[in-house]
Amino acid sequence: MKVVIDTNVLLSAIHRGSKNYWIRKALERQQISLCVTTDILDEYAEVFEVYYDAQTAEIFLTALEILPNILYINKYYFWQLIPQDEDDEKFADCAIAAGSDYLVTNDRHFNHLKKIAFPKINVVNEDEFRGIFEIRFGSSRKA
Repeated sequence: MKVVIDTNVLLSAIHRGSKNYWIRKALERQQISLCVTTDILDEYAEVFEVYYDAQTAEIFLTALEILPNILYINKYYFWQLIPQDEDDEKFADCAIAAGSDYLVTNDRHFNHLKKIAFPKINVVNEDEFRGIFEIRFGSSRKA
């Protein structure tokens, strides 16, 4: 299952006590493939350094680099589908370029994408994604 994960969802998946920790474990177990671009990785690094520290951010990003289920995507077109927050465009563009199954976010700016017939992006929040994951792989609580 190919996914694009918004920064705040991935950020919350790092900490073992988080309700989203199962996402981190699913990545480690290669149950999901994370689609990223260089600008998404840059945002991950910037935000992770703010919420944790530079060392934690570096360790996590280095771990991402060595996982075989991290898919590096090149974007060749910029769709401009989220006028409310241009900084979120990179996630939508990545989802389209990767042909991802889901874009996982809790950001309301992405809800606009649910109304667009083309290009189709399946936007889900973290709870919806957990339900989809559990249907496909069994309970995420084991993760």
